[in-house]
Amino acid sequence: MPRLTLDREIHLVQDEVLLLGSMVEQAMLKAVDALKHRDLAAARLIRNNDELINEKRYAIENRVLILFATQQPMAHDLRQLAAVLEIITELERMGDYAKGIAKTVIIIDEDETPIPIREICSMADMAVSMLHRALSAFMAEDVTLAYSIHEEDDKVDELYNYVYRKTIDAMIANPDTIDHGSNIMWVVHNIERMADRVTNICERTVFIATGELLEMSSSDDEWEEE
Repeated sequence: MPRLTLDREIHLVQDEVLLLGSMVEQAMLKAVDALKHRDLAAARLIRNNDELINEKRYAIENRVLILFATQQPMAHDLRQLAAVLEIITELERMGDYAKGIAKTVIIIDEDETPIPIREICSMADMAVSMLHRALSAFMAEDVTLAYSIHEEDDKVDELYNYVYRKTIDAMIANPDTIDHGSNIMWVVHNIERMADRVTNICERTVFIATGELLEMSSSDDEWEEE
């Protein structure tokens, strides 16, 4: 395959990754909105549409594997395509988190027990913003942006810890809310994990740009070699 043709194929793959990312972003935002408004119809639609995210992920994976098999990419091209396989896996899992939140909406149904929806919405907005910019960094191979996005994960963790403590306190004060509280903790857990997976995408951006496999440490905010 001529150089220009391979470049075009890689760009097409990257465009598909962006489309998959957009699908995931919308799924998460809509799932949290369904929770906010107790919208069961929207929650069922999000749950069912997760299959579209899965199909897109596998279509991209198949396209990349064909390029591996037919073009034997080397060096930078190889890193790009290898990173795509990692990134689409992360995105597919994020879609699962949105589906999990949608399922929670269906479970709690019309339960009127108060939930910390403002904090949950803030967490989701942060995680989705991180993802959007992480994919921009991936496209531009912007290492500086990738580093800065990782640092924002701490803010998501802070909100997660706040909601976790608040929910535990409510469960202790009123044991009748234990099932409800467990469902809410599952929601914030999913959003927190989404932000963690965004960090993994940032690591892959560094890998593409530099060839170095680095891990962002969650304990001391240092980058360490794997």
